[in-house]
Amino acid sequence: MPDSHSTSDDDYPSDSRLPEVAAFLSDNPEVRAVDAIFADLSGVVRGKRYPIDDIDKIFEEGLAFPGSAFLLDAKGESHDPAGRGFSDGDPDVLARAIPGTLKRVPWAPKPLAQVLLNFHTADGDLYTFDPRNVLARVAERFGELGLRPVVAFELEFYLIDAQRVQGYIPQPPVSPLTGQRDDATQVYGMADVDAFDEFLEEVTRACAMQDVPTGAISAEYAPGQFEINLGHVADPLMAADHCVLFQRAVKGVARRHGMQATFMAKPYPDLAGSGMHMHVSALDENGDNAFDGGKTDPASPLLKHAIAGILDTMPEAMAFLAPNPNSYRRFVPNIFVPIRRTWGFENRSAAMRIPLGKGSARRIEHRVAGADANPYLALATMLAGMHHGMANKLDPGKSFKGNAGYAFDEDLPWRPRRAFEVLGDADTLRDYLGAGYVDAYAACKLAEMDKYEAEFPPQEYRWYLQAD
Repeated sequence: MPDSHSTSDDDYPSDSRLPEVAAFLSDNPEVRAVDAIFADLSGVVRGKRYPIDDIDKIFEEGLAFPGSAFLLDAKGESHDPAGRGFSDGDPDVLARAIPGTLKRVPWAPKPLAQVLLNFHTADGDLYTFDPRNVLARVAERFGELGLRPVVAFELEFYLIDAQRVQGYIPQPPVSPLTGQRDDATQVYGMADVDAFDEFLEEVTRACAMQDVPTGAISAEYAPGQFEINLGHVADPLMAADHCVLFQRAVKGVARRHGMQATFMAKPYPDLAGSGMHMHVSALDENGDNAFDGGKTDPASPLLKHAIAGILDTMPEAMAFLAPNPNSYRRFVPNIFVPIRRTWGFENRSAAMRIPLGKGSARRIEHRVAGADANPYLALATMLAGMHHGMANKLDPGKSFKGNAGYAFDEDLPWRPRRAFEVLGDADTLRDYLGAGYVDAYAACKLAEMDKYEAEFPPQEYRWYLQAD
């Protein structure tokens, strides 16, 4: 689809350029193209590659994209959800560059830049179906309470071999250290970190070049599985941007090393799944952590209200926290994946964990979402729940001690179709995320489920042909 009129570099004299653009071009004269990107409903990064001569237009005039690009299923197909796509003629919406996100793409084989986009209507309003705008609407409501969220993501992922075994089944990569394909690992084992040190170091360098703060790196519970922490920022939109850029960097660097990186929630049926843990605190108008309860109780009343709201809205939120059939394979009892609406201090089996430490760092760790969740939408549900709980002074009940993952919570939807149906009947998240978005998301994911379930899997022959 064509954009608005072509603009040459000569149309924008260097002295009229935005400082960010001028500085980037001065520092990177060899860059010849820029990827203008965004994350869709499923978290898939989409966009277009433009000649660098169009960079001023991307920042100032904006670009035209079909609005339905945000309502595609996991395979990139449109199902006309809530009449968006075929029924409305698929109109364009306006995209502009997000200031501060114009950066080099260090893993690209040729000099390349990238910039994140944000979408608006022709009238200048936030485009309803951009997940980033969904998060923005929720985050804005914290101003009503005189609070500012501080957010960091913590993501697990797998490195897998670029070659599949029969049936498109993934396999662990060959260890650069031993030349062998590992079939086991040691959680927090430094030998695994050492083996993939060059890859991990390149990921941290790539993130630093894109101003994405990274922290601790650890080997997780399966061969090729790692976790990298992102830094806390007092801006929910920036934190989710960091998550999207981090995932793109991990995948890009993995390709450079002849591997593939996946944030699929459960790539192997008998190994650990990958989660997206969200760490959130809240600063009051004085810049103090409103979740610090002081010496008498580590958790302030406000923190407890926030937890109660998250737990109360979790049945509605599951459609975003676990967005596809594979997501639900991650939920298994007794493996530190939350399967009940619980909270606790230093309890990794609880859905909401309160890490101990200094009061200034008091926060909620939301442990339910899979690594395959859209970070904007997952965080939007968490913040919506927090605001709901704080505004209504909800009570979370007693903190849980011991193993909270002993059995499934019967009040949570544990199948994707059921989760999308629960979302369709939602009240609280409909208010926070917008009724139009909730309806379109549910319709899109239900259509995706229809198509997924229509495929004829090989196991039907193995199970039922011989029983005929």
